[in-house]
Amino acid sequence: MIRRTCAVVAALMLALTPAAAAAEVKPVATGLDIPWGLAFLPDGSALFTQRDTGQLMSLRDGQVTEVQEIEDSQPTNGEGGLMGLAVSPEFEADQTVFVFYSTSEDNRIAKLRLGEAPQPILTGIAKNRFHNGGRLAFGPDGMLYAATGDALDRDSAQDPNSLNGKILRMTPDGAPAPGNPFGDSVVYSIGHRNPQGLDWDDAGRLYSAELGDNTWDEVNLIEAGRNYGWPVCEGECGNDEFVDPLVTWPTSEASPSGLAVHDGHLYVAALRGQRLWQVPLNGDGSVGAPTALLQGEHGRLRTPVPAPDGTLWVTTSNQDNNGNPGPDDDQILSVTP
Repeated sequence: MIRRTCAVVAALMLALTPAAAAAEVKPVATGLDIPWGLAFLPDGSALFTQRDTGQLMSLRDGQVTEVQEIEDSQPTNGEGGLMGLAVSPEFEADQTVFVFYSTSEDNRIAKLRLGEAPQPILTGIAKNRFHNGGRLAFGPDGMLYAATGDALDRDSAQDPNSLNGKILRMTPDGAPAPGNPFGDSVVYSIGHRNPQGLDWDDAGRLYSAELGDNTWDEVNLIEAGRNYGWPVCEGECGNDEFVDPLVTWPTSEASPSGLAVHDGHLYVAALRGQRLWQVPLNGDGSVGAPTALLQGEHGRLRTPVPAPDGTLWVTTSNQDNNGNPGPDDDQILSVTP
């Protein structure tokens, strides 16, 4: 009954919501190779990772250049490789960025000064061809957050001693952040399948986008110590032991990767769904009905990030194993909803 109710609600929501809405789109960079993580430096230039090539790239005044290659990053012939990227909140002083990547042994998080070798701060995150998670983001508390997938080991998501299927919270040196809910552990929340989106609203609430299995994709409001249900639940569960998502979509219409809070909305980039979901964000943390932007116009969308000029930069992911690349792919797009 619960799943039937969810399906009816989703169908009604989509019926009442425009299938697509207008947005102004301009290409910022083209001819890229699976851009994954994207972040801005204090000077307004951007850095981004290329998943399978292991390259950290710079985008300045429309020009793309290689900063360096992460030599021990290895693609997994699926979803792993050089993924998440976060810029230190103290970048002007420490010139440090953080990366999440796959190696021959594991997934790991490292810090580096640009041009120098990465220094691992957290290792031993299980990797697989699929379900690697990979997102990194600094929170308003100055702590580093990471989204990890279950690496196709479903039970790991419910094991608080595993680093997989989790949202992690750590200091910039990789130590458990003060106040974490599971004692001397970097684990912040559990019960995730393959989360890949992280961002905060102005009130400091953390939201995450998560790829479901065969039925429901999710946007969740993340709170310390809470259990988000996987693999017991996919989508709404109605079980007090687990937190139900704020938004669900059929997997054909989402397969969400990145998430950004921008101008009073959540923006969720859809891979399989090939659209940018715009979700109104209310002052109390609740959400309104989603609207689809860019539907079918630019293929698979991976990462949205607010840009210094007030637009939203969005990466495509058409060069990956599931894409159908056009002559300009992959791209970074500047989107004005």
